[in-house]
Amino acid sequence: MILELAAENRMGGVDNLVNIYWGLSSVLAAGVDGGVVEIGCYQGRTSVLLRMIIDHFAPGRELHVFDSFAGLPAPGPNDTDYTVEGQLATGLDAVRETFARWQVAEPIIHAGWFEETLAVGLPERLCFAYIDGDLYDSVWTSLEAVYGRLSPGAVVIVDDYCDPEKSPRAFPHFPGAKKACTEFFADKPEKMSVLVGSGNLAAGYFRKN
Repeated sequence: MILELAAENRMGGVDNLVNIYWGLSSVLAAGVDGGVVEIGCYQGRTSVLLRMIIDHFAPGRELHVFDSFAGLPAPGPNDTDYTVEGQLATGLDAVRETFARWQVAEPIIHAGWFEETLAVGLPERLCFAYIDGDLYDSVWTSLEAVYGRLSPGAVVIVDDYCDPEKSPRAFPHFPGAKKACTEFFADKPEKMSVLVGSGNLAAGYFRKN
């Protein structure tokens, strides 16, 4: 299953999907309370894996996915010019088509900018969040929205978290993701840890105290 998903998921390889499987399955198997969210879902290929894991370990849990569907916002002062405004634009139908192709139940889809949708669309409690916002402001907004809703033991994975010292081959073009995490956790008990893989995986995670 993971190999098949990785083959069509240009946004992440096998290592990334294995880490997601580990993170989500661990909290569901342990009975950590709350819903599951993906913030930055694009066309829903990673979301399909999340739904499959939920269906196996805890079929009653909700999966919420968030995306502007208008593409990325303009990079800010903490980002590079690797992307441009509107890049990766897609549509809600692309998510629905992905779920139909894999024959799994559709998620609850929230369309719009994160600062608008997260405040009203997040479940009250969360056991797992996958944050794939690419840019500083998007990652900061996501962390700020989910942190207070995390159950004890919840896991959050942040994509594009590039730590060149601990993972020297990590994809380096979204430095704002790590910077947002570093600044957000400066006054909190949790700290980010690096997820490493065999390729250019750039990701980190933390577990809620």
